[in-house]
Amino acid sequence: MKYRNVYLDNGATTMVDPKVMEVMLPYYTKKFGNASSGHHFGDEARQGMEKARKIIASSIGANTDEIVFTSGGTESNNFAIKSIACTNKEKGNHIITSKIDHDCVLNSCRWLETQGFKVTFMDVDKEGFITPEALEEAITPETILVSIIHGNNEIGTIQDLKALGEVCRKHGVYFHTDACQSYTKTELNMKTMPVNLMTLNAHKIHGPKGVGALYIRKGTEIKSWQDGGGQEDNLRSGTENIHGIVGFGESVKQAMNQKHRDYMTRLRDKLIDGILKEVPDVRLNGPKGDKRLCNNINLSFLGVEGEALGGYLDQKGICSSTGSACSTHNLEPSHVIMALGRTHEEANGTIRLTLSRFTSEEDIDYTLEVLPGIVKKLRKISPIGRLTNYVLRENA
Repeated sequence: MKYRNVYLDNGATTMVDPKVMEVMLPYYTKKFGNASSGHHFGDEARQGMEKARKIIASSIGANTDEIVFTSGGTESNNFAIKSIACTNKEKGNHIITSKIDHDCVLNSCRWLETQGFKVTFMDVDKEGFITPEALEEAITPETILVSIIHGNNEIGTIQDLKALGEVCRKHGVYFHTDACQSYTKTELNMKTMPVNLMTLNAHKIHGPKGVGALYIRKGTEIKSWQDGGGQEDNLRSGTENIHGIVGFGESVKQAMNQKHRDYMTRLRDKLIDGILKEVPDVRLNGPKGDKRLCNNINLSFLGVEGEALGGYLDQKGICSSTGSACSTHNLEPSHVIMALGRTHEEANGTIRLTLSRFTSEEDIDYTLEVLPGIVKKLRKISPIGRLTNYVLRENA
């Protein structure tokens, strides 16, 4: 077979769409002004920023004054969780999140514990879901914030924001969600979803790195987390990343297309079905069908080290990951996979393959040609494979 470069790590980051780059370039040169300046260079920059804000707000059914630009998902998550907690500490000191949320959410909550807040890290079921009933049971009179990831970055599980948000609204609790992976890949409508705060970013949807946004519903009691010149309606000071914001807006404009979702879903299912058919003793982590992100595949191969499998795939030109890109250098098993009730062995044999609208049918065919042989080879030389005799343990 002919060697091919195949990028299947779009959950970590995506290539910048050439159309996005084209829109950004003038803001590096001809339109380089500071949006806070009073002259025409500043006006040009400000107009570009506000156009992007309008696109992003419209994409989620929000008002433009509910969008605050940040440096990305990590900052938005930190801002939402820490600021809501500290702004509303007179009302209570209890925060709820899930055991499968992103590290920046979990670590923000752990930091709040050092400041006297109590945090509940909720269990999930074997597919990664939290039920409204379980959330309601976890809420106490002291609860002020619930933060649950929407589309999980590792296993693709899509939580029911409407159902979870209604529980929070019933109890007068703020509801925040990290939607970095699900944004433009699912329907997000703040007119119908009872969400108070939502984290978005650009580089997961073929926009530039280093730019994101936090949706803050009108009426939410939140104070600025970053002081300075009072930009972003005094909520996020600092000179705006104009070229990044303009690129963010264009990436949203290009991504909001049902055809893209349908295309990625078809390739996702082709790759999942092909691997499950050709490779024995492999488990899909997360749900099947429309409750899974359209571009996400996460599989545990018994008798194989995920790191070794990823390395061999890379030698064949196929880029994958063993979990969140933010935890690549951490040798501990994924906290997300372990939260599903998997064994350490299954967690260590896991890889994530994530597609984009630029993934081709030929990329999927090549992966299906290459991957089964690598797994077979690794199982022959792996002491783990010999010890387990390739028998999957059920964790029903």
